[in-house]
Amino acid sequence: MPETTASVPRRPRARATGRAVAVTALALAVTIPATAATATTATAQTRTTAADPVSVLKFTADERKDALAYWTPARMKAVGKSVDLGPTGPKAKPWRGTALKTVGRLFFVNASGADTWCTATAVKSANRSAVMTAAHCVRRGSSPYNTNFSMVFVPGYSKGKAPHGAFAVRRAATPRTWQVDSVNDMSALTVDAGKDGRKLTDVVGGQPIAFNRPVGGTISSFGYSATRPQLGEELLRCVGTAKKEHGTQVIPCDMSGGSSGGPWLADFDASTGKGVLVSVNSSLDNLTPTKMYGEVLGATAKKVYDRAQQN
Repeated sequence: MPETTASVPRRPRARATGRAVAVTALALAVTIPATAATATTATAQTRTTAADPVSVLKFTADERKDALAYWTPARMKAVGKSVDLGPTGPKAKPWRGTALKTVGRLFFVNASGADTWCTATAVKSANRSAVMTAAHCVRRGSSPYNTNFSMVFVPGYSKGKAPHGAFAVRRAATPRTWQVDSVNDMSALTVDAGKDGRKLTDVVGGQPIAFNRPVGGTISSFGYSATRPQLGEELLRCVGTAKKEHGTQVIPCDMSGGSSGGPWLADFDASTGKGVLVSVNSSLDNLTPTKMYGEVLGATAKKVYDRAQQN
């Protein structure tokens, strides 16, 4: 099947540093109802990509080695200090329960050359190496060649510490509709084994995923928001009832940039840190957010996940 590979032209590896860093598209994304025109465009794009609904970005062994070397503990801490998206809102609470080993920060250099991060989650998979996040954490929507690079997943990240190590991203699968038309903002990553040779979920476990699950029920959403005082160094949580809206699902939440890709866990047990992943943080209702939107994981999302869980 056709895939977007590491041979796709990329920007030079000059990275932006300090205050120039931008966090993620989530800080600026505002969800609005689709118009008839955009719906027509999406339908046309779906017809042209029906043969393979999944786009895959690959990273070479040298690129993965470089990514691990680049993301030192000092750099991980520095990127958070360079961004301040305002005070943490009342709906987002620091997580003080059982350590969530499966949830972590996804560090990368974006298509503009800036150090940044999202949130991601280790999930159960056949290859024990799959991670769920948002598509805009991998590539810009409607822009096939503006892809992120030097991607490293750090599960359980907290205040500069990486208790379970860092895992380089080998492949990043997204819906092709995101690549060509900014539709379906979810992604599934495949990561290398850690330095000790152990696969990701052998180290931290994995959250199960539910596809085609009816929208509703209590959701716990997690993310490393770039709001103060946490500035991405601590995991935040929003809790609310999911409802359908604009063809997606929504919960009350005021996390901001950096929380992109964080898990929506249904049936969450705070004592064990386990739940069922039913979506990921995708977009906001406003630049001063009160709602968080997430895709409804359907047939296309299942195909993206299946591609990521292949060896």
